[in-house]
Amino acid sequence: MVAGAQQPAMPVVGFIRSTSLADSAHLVTAFRQGLKEAGFVEGQNVAIEYRFADNRFDRLPALVADLLRQPVAVIVGNFNSILAAKAATTTVPIVFTSGSDPVRDGLVTSLNRPGGNVTGVNFFGGVLGTKRLELLRQLVPQAKTIAVLINLTPDNEEERRDVRAAAEKIGLQLILLNVNSEREVEAAFATFVQRGTGALYVGAGGFMNSHRERLVTLAARHALPASYAVREAVAAGGLMSYGASIPDAYRQAGIYAGRILRGEKPADLPVMRSVKFEFVLNLKTANALGLDIPPTLLALADEVIE
Repeated sequence: MVAGAQQPAMPVVGFIRSTSLADSAHLVTAFRQGLKEAGFVEGQNVAIEYRFADNRFDRLPALVADLLRQPVAVIVGNFNSILAAKAATTTVPIVFTSGSDPVRDGLVTSLNRPGGNVTGVNFFGGVLGTKRLELLRQLVPQAKTIAVLINLTPDNEEERRDVRAAAEKIGLQLILLNVNSEREVEAAFATFVQRGTGALYVGAGGFMNSHRERLVTLAARHALPASYAVREAVAAGGLMSYGASIPDAYRQAGIYAGRILRGEKPADLPVMRSVKFEFVLNLKTANALGLDIPPTLLALADEVIE
């Protein structure tokens, strides 16, 4: 062995999200777990560069460009981040996590054979509206008008269509408002209360997830039973959630990142579909709202927070 010989440089993974570091901490942990399952431990045989846009989508192209200058061996991120990454490189491997249709959105050419430099994990965020609306109706059967709060971006347009179709099918009226800032969220709640809505459906996506504590507070203040897309909102005091486990999706993304670091190509890695779904109820919140949860729903719940 030659004295003073340099050790091979560790590969670098770029981890980027359109939300904040604080909102992403549990997803970072899950991603690291997936990397570990694939044989890579941060600081030992892989380095990770983190970038967060703090819900300012206009910052994403510059953050992606910064990662590419590092350079990174693979980029992992949520939908809006990966749109920016895909626009910036056709050679660096990319792993997405997305709740909408990645073929329709142009991320991959097919689920089984993605082609190009992009693959990832799809967690059905936009197509669960029918199930979530039905569960909310069972929790609040007297509600004839449902408020829908959504942050309309390309990755949740499908959810809006799904919820509207489901409401028409089961005879519910919707008051749907699109929000892009905390001020608009506050104004939306005032509108919902003024128009006498009986329950609230909170859309999926990074914006809603990052504002979940504020949403839970406003729902409690206005005594609105609310359904969320992620368990974290129920842990913060929300009434119910139904959706894929986003941390598990990031764990799967970590596994794919590790496989790519070992030499596999994104074009040959089928888009993974989330298989872990969670129906979570908060009994304390239900009691505060004066709701009696039917035994059938309690039996369906994967987790009941008391």
